[in-house]
Amino acid sequence: MSSQAQLSSDVKIGKLIIEGKTKIVYEIIDSPGHVLVKSKDRITAGDGVRAHDLEGKAAIANLTNARIFKYLSDIGVNTHFIKQVSDTEFIAKECAMIPIEWVSRRIATGSFLKRNPGVPEGYRFAPIKQETFYKDDINHDPQWTVEQLTSAKLEIGGVVIESDEIEYITHVSKCVFEILERFWAHQDCVLVDMKIEFGVDVKTKEFLLADVIDSDSWRLWPHGDKRLMKDKQVYRDLKEVTSEDLQKVKSNFAWIAEKLNAMLYRKNPSLVVILMGSPVDKSHCDKIGDACKSFGMACEIRITSAHKSTAETLKIVAHYEALGIPIVFIAVAGRSNGLGPVLSGNTQFPVINCPPTDNSWDAHDIWSSLRLPSGLGCSTVLFPEAAAIAAASIIGLNDQFVWAKLKVKQLENLAKLIRADQSERNLN
Repeated sequence: MSSQAQLSSDVKIGKLIIEGKTKIVYEIIDSPGHVLVKSKDRITAGDGVRAHDLEGKAAIANLTNARIFKYLSDIGVNTHFIKQVSDTEFIAKECAMIPIEWVSRRIATGSFLKRNPGVPEGYRFAPIKQETFYKDDINHDPQWTVEQLTSAKLEIGGVVIESDEIEYITHVSKCVFEILERFWAHQDCVLVDMKIEFGVDVKTKEFLLADVIDSDSWRLWPHGDKRLMKDKQVYRDLKEVTSEDLQKVKSNFAWIAEKLNAMLYRKNPSLVVILMGSPVDKSHCDKIGDACKSFGMACEIRITSAHKSTAETLKIVAHYEALGIPIVFIAVAGRSNGLGPVLSGNTQFPVINCPPTDNSWDAHDIWSSLRLPSGLGCSTVLFPEAAAIAAASIIGLNDQFVWAKLKVKQLENLAKLIRADQSERNLN
């Protein structure tokens, strides 16, 4: 049967680019810069020394990968993933792959213990332990130090991997691990460790999270109990592999894919309510609202004056308190800011002052937000984005999507600094 006939999607594939142990990558006709990745019904371990056919694994692995990559893309991580197109296939941006596995570890187990005698199993790394391994099956993927990786000066897709690139990718690796770790914590599972890979986009030369992330990529311990592991380690640990054993492994993988369904739904509705004391501050509030929405937070804007319509202000507060969901109030009032303090004195929800400023009375007006009566605790920031970030920090305590968006924002800040520093050095 031809490779074209095997496809269940409508994508027209061209030549085979590469075939690995568990997936095949094809070029896509009439869509340069994109590829089709097809999973196989194959499970392997020990650099391919152990290998078995496992009917249905491809569909489970593809679903797992699609849910993870869509979630990561939705929160702003730069990935190669575009969309799932069939049970066993997805479309991605074509990348020149970096032959390095980035491994993040929260719990010491597995090969780490063999390489580091004396460290007890279960030792918790804080911060995360990060390692790199050069992809070389013949030599069993030897570990590379940062110094080795830097000195190698790998040229991938026309880009040389040097210290700046390594620093950025390492931070992305850590960010991705922590985002998925938090997701699994909400499912009462411990993400023990995880390996991921990166590539260079053949068109843009950007570094992208690439390859696949599925149950071959991590260790997962439900309730933090190694005996309940659901990952490929179950297959690795088998002394003999029976058909019943393979079905158990497949069942574990299906359990993981089902749990990942929670990535598609946000269970914790919340709301940011921006209260402005005057309609003249609308543009300031719109900037706050746009920044809040960029973090995935629902937002409403109301107009009320704590000085001129105190009773109405308190009725608005009571309305939102009665919704029974997490609320953050942002008070926008210039001149004498009574709005923020009045809100803080009459609600248990967080209140953030973000007064609009001009060039006339800024210093005096801001004091009305900073010098609060005793017993009140609303905070004050001056810029719309800062107000949104403060709100996201609060909402993110119970909303993993907002927390993850905030995490990626911090990664973007770091990336900008690395690029700016690199440009400055190049000028000298």
